[in-house]
Amino acid sequence: MTPPLPAPLDLPLPLPADPLVLEIAVVFLFLVHILFVALMVGGSLLTLVYEVRGRRDPDLDHLAHEIASTVTVNKSLAVVLGVGPLLVMNALYTVFFYSANALTGIAWMAIVPLVAVAFLLTYAHKYTWELLAERKGLHIALGASGTALFLLVPLVFLANVNLMLFPERWAGVHGFLSTLILPNVLPRYLHFLVASVAVTALFLAGYFGRRGFPAEEVFSSLDRVALRREMASVALGASALQLLAGPLLLFTLPPQGLSWGLILNILVGAGLAVGAMWLLWLESTVPAPALGLRYVTACCLLTGTVIFMAWGRHLYREEAVEPHRRAMAERTELHRIAVEGAQMRAAAGTLRLGPQEAVMSPGERTYRSICAGCHARDTRLVGPPLTEIALAYPGDPAGIAAWTRAPGRKRMDYPEMPPIKLTDEQYRAVAEWVLEVGSGT
Repeated sequence: MTPPLPAPLDLPLPLPADPLVLEIAVVFLFLVHILFVALMVGGSLLTLVYEVRGRRDPDLDHLAHEIASTVTVNKSLAVVLGVGPLLVMNALYTVFFYSANALTGIAWMAIVPLVAVAFLLTYAHKYTWELLAERKGLHIALGASGTALFLLVPLVFLANVNLMLFPERWAGVHGFLSTLILPNVLPRYLHFLVASVAVTALFLAGYFGRRGFPAEEVFSSLDRVALRREMASVALGASALQLLAGPLLLFTLPPQGLSWGLILNILVGAGLAVGAMWLLWLESTVPAPALGLRYVTACCLLTGTVIFMAWGRHLYREEAVEPHRRAMAERTELHRIAVEGAQMRAAAGTLRLGPQEAVMSPGERTYRSICAGCHARDTRLVGPPLTEIALAYPGDPAGIAAWTRAPGRKRMDYPEMPPIKLTDEQYRAVAEWVLEVGSGT
C-alpha cells in the first residue's frame, strides 16, 4: 500500500508578487548565480589539475596561478548573487524548502562555516604561491582542501533542493548522507561538475585569448593562440561528457515530474550544445588567423543550452511538487474549517439562553448549547445540516449517539468532527431531537 503524501500545513500568507513573475525571477536569478558558482568550482578544479601538472612544466604552473586569480573574484560574486534566488525559492516553495532544510540537518547548517573556511583556504592558496614555491606539495594540499570544500557546498545545496521535490521520501531521510542515495542526486551532481568545467574553460578561452592579456610576459612557451586552443579543447571535452551525464540524469529522474515540455526543452538545449561543440572543435584545430571567429557564436549557443535546461528544470520542479501542493492546500483548508468550527463551538458553549431555557426540551437545550455552532437545521455550517443527518440515520437515534461519542470523518468536504462528551441521557435526548427537527416531524 502506498503511504499517504506528507501534507504539512501551509502558511496563510499571500505571495509578494504574481506566481509567474516569481517563477521567471527564480530561473533568471538562479542562472546568474549558478554561472559564478560554476566558474568558482570549475576554476578551482582546473587550478588544481594544472598546478599538479605544473610540477614538471613551469608554464602550466603559471597557468594554474592565472586561473586561481579568477577564482577569488568569482566566488565572491557567487555568494552575493545567491541571495536573490534563495529569497524567491523561500517565497515560492516555503514549506517544501524549509522541510528539506530540517531533514538535511547539520550539513545544511554547516554551509556558512564551510564557505568561510573555503574562502580562507582559497586566499591562502592564492597569496602563498611564491612563498611556498619550494614546498609545492603543501601548497597543492592547501588548494586541494579549498577545492574539496567548494565541491562539498554545492552538493549540500543540490541534495537539499532535490529533496524538497519529493515529500514522499521524507520519512526515509535521516540526515544529509541519506539524501545522497536518492536516485538522481549523484547523476545531477556529476552533470553540474562537468558543466562547471565546460563553462569555466569557455570563459578562460576568452580571458586568455583577449588582446590585452600579456601572455608573452607570463609564459615562456605559451602564447594567446595556444592558451585559447587549450581552453577550447577542455571546453569541448567537458561538453562531450555532458552528452553522457545528461541522459544519465534524465533516466534517473523520478517520473512524476516528467512532461513533454521538459523533454522539448532538453532536446532543444541538446541541439544547441551539439552546434556549440562543433564550433569548439573548429576553434581547437583551425589555423591561428581564423582562431576566435566562432568563439562568440559558441558562447551564444551554450548560453541557449543553459537557458533551456534551466527552464526545463523549473518545469520538472513544478510538476513534481504539484500533487503535494494540492494535498497541502486541502489539508490547510480543512484545518481552517476545523479551527472555525472549534471557535464556533466555544462560542456556542458559552451561550446563555435566559428564561426560555427552562421551557426547552433536554435535547434542544443540549443542541443549542453545544451543537448549534456547527450544525443548523437546513443550512451547511462547519458540519452537515440536521436535515442531512436525519436522512443518514432515519429512525436511528442510537446511531447518532454512537457517532457523537466517537466521531470520525465520512466526507472529504467536511472537517473531522471532534468527540463530544455528554451524559448518556444527553446523547439520547439530542439524537432524538435532531431526528425530530431534521425530518420535520
